[in-house]
Amino acid sequence: MNIIQANLSHVQLLAPMFDQYRVFYKQISDISAATSFLEERLSKSESIVFIAFIDNEPAGFVQLYPTFSSVSMKASYVLNDLYVSEQHRKKGTGAALLTTAQKFCSKKEYKGLALETAIDNPGQKLYEKLGWEKDSHAFHYFWPTNS
Repeated sequence: MNIIQANLSHVQLLAPMFDQYRVFYKQISDISAATSFLEERLSKSESIVFIAFIDNEPAGFVQLYPTFSSVSMKASYVLNDLYVSEQHRKKGTGAALLTTAQKFCSKKEYKGLALETAIDNPGQKLYEKLGWEKDSHAFHYFWPTNS
């Protein structure tokens, strides 16, 4: 397995997996929009994406978005997206991508990584195995616009 940090030249490899990730979350498939979204994030340095390759084939990705804590006055990342293609699951790809994100965050001396997941997501066991701690001291709220 080889994991690299994506740049604009990787968007065409990344977009189909990103589209599959969105379909997994009940969104309509739209490769064109997925491509545009990724191009914009990467060209504006608004996200960090790592891609895992197995036998030179894209196997999964993780996408991180920067954020800041006013209280600690430190930067951190939100691990917003983690996806492993079906044929590459149960091979350690998800763990390798998560570990890569953790090492990247530590190297930059950021505060840490945050993620949100569904209550029934089986990935929770992997997160906890890799040292992630369930937040039990705060509630998370979201205010949606009408758009």
